Amino acid sequence: MKIATIVGGGVIGGGWAARFLLNGWDVRVFDPDPEAERKIGEVLDNARRSLPGLSDTALPPEGKLTFHDTMSDAVQGASWIQESVPERLELKQKVYQTLQEHAPEDAILGSSTSGFKPSELQGCASRPEQIVVTHPFNPVYLMPLVELVATEKNAPDMVERAAEILRSVGMYPLKVRKEIDAHIADRFLEAVWREALWMVKDGVATTEEIDESIRMGFGIRWAQMGLFETYRVAGGEAGMKHFMAQFGPALKWPWTKLMDVPEFTDELVDLIAGQSDAQSGHMSIRELERARDDNVVGMMRALKANDWGAGAVLNAHDARLNAQSDMPQTMAEITDMAALVPTGRRAIPADWLDYNGHMNEACYGIAFSEATDRLMKIIGCDAEYIATGGSYFTGETHIRYLDEAHLGQVVDIRTRVIKGEGKKMHLWHEMYEGDRLLATGEHFLLHVSLETRRPSEPSQEIMDNLAALAEAHAALPPSEGAGRFVGQPR
Repeated sequence: MKIATIVGGGVIGGGWAARFLLNGWDVRVFDPDPEAERKIGEVLDNARRSLPGLSDTALPPEGKLTFHDTMSDAVQGASWIQESVPERLELKQKVYQTLQEHAPEDAILGSSTSGFKPSELQGCASRPEQIVVTHPFNPVYLMPLVELVATEKNAPDMVERAAEILRSVGMYPLKVRKEIDAHIADRFLEAVWREALWMVKDGVATTEEIDESIRMGFGIRWAQMGLFETYRVAGGEAGMKHFMAQFGPALKWPWTKLMDVPEFTDELVDLIAGQSDAQSGHMSIRELERARDDNVVGMMRALKANDWGAGAVLNAHDARLNAQSDMPQTMAEITDMAALVPTGRRAIPADWLDYNGHMNEACYGIAFSEATDRLMKIIGCDAEYIATGGSYFTGETHIRYLDEAHLGQVVDIRTRVIKGEGKKMHLWHEMYEGDRLLATGEHFLLHVSLETRRPSEPSQEIMDNLAALAEAHAALPPSEGAGRFVGQPR
């Protein structure tokens, strides 16, 4: 049993609870706020709506969430304890003293602090080696980055164990090599924030205009390439040296007020708050969160397609989830040859919905295509085989839409081999949500040579595996709807 304890159930603590819970951990929460259960429940609603959409395989069964009246009760049996209390050093140190009186000695105690160094947090602790900084980004249940900051008091194997746990829930632990106030990412955010405050105060730009300059421009580039790689590309064929030679002199020009900050007067606060209300006050915070989550999922799914940046982290997490699933990876792992082969299990993401609020018809084809790919891997037509010059091309597809699929529903696909002989592969897919049949897909494929782009014989292993499945499935009752043509009455 994997147990995580969350101390402090605000926006960040609630996000941590969702990240662990939806990745199969039992989560225990301590927060004296009487509204904590409601607030975390609302965060969880958003997380359940968006996080499964990042994966192309189903997340593990959701863990159990419990709320506790004392820290001593909440930490029992926990292997991970995440502190997300307000940014007051004396409060955090007091919390650690109480936690370490009751927590398992081998539990990892991570702090969500955005500014304090781990050596400061360890100051009054009875077991300083147990405490590290694990600073996430909001929303914690979607954003992969965690700044993992340790000191010489933390054993290297403990730090690596923390990193592996974070990877296991789909996050990217960035090990900060030297502790520094505000770590790495928040120092960049602070620099941009200071410059933005001056621009608003001086009447150069409104809050909305500043946000547009980021999200319509460099924010998109940074999302997939970061800072230095973006500038390397900007240097053209001559690379980074050319870029620095061209723009280096600008560092001496008075382009920035980063070394100064405007005074936080009531007038400045009212000015910024008023502009912010005009910009997005027509939407509730929950509506803004859902829009943010849908946009983040869409961008990160695009990065998955190129196995780039945050998308590479998601693909690695999918690979871990696939390895832990009960779906067969090879012929040897098929437990019942006479049953349809499990070839897909995933949640419906937001970008698969259409204007009717249900799954777009084209996305059934994506789901069935993924199921075909898994069946191909099972019979031996995997990436290694395809690299030798052989693969299957789809020649014909017929999909029947029998019932609606909606956002977040977990669907299973099971596959029957109707025919597998020579160059031909004839498949039948069935898509279910629980016991409800949503759709069927009938697909005819031909094995081809990737060199000639013409039909060719597959390997003997693939022909034998296909034939074995076709023979076993021939004993099943006929699949209702197989062989139909478009428009045929039921």
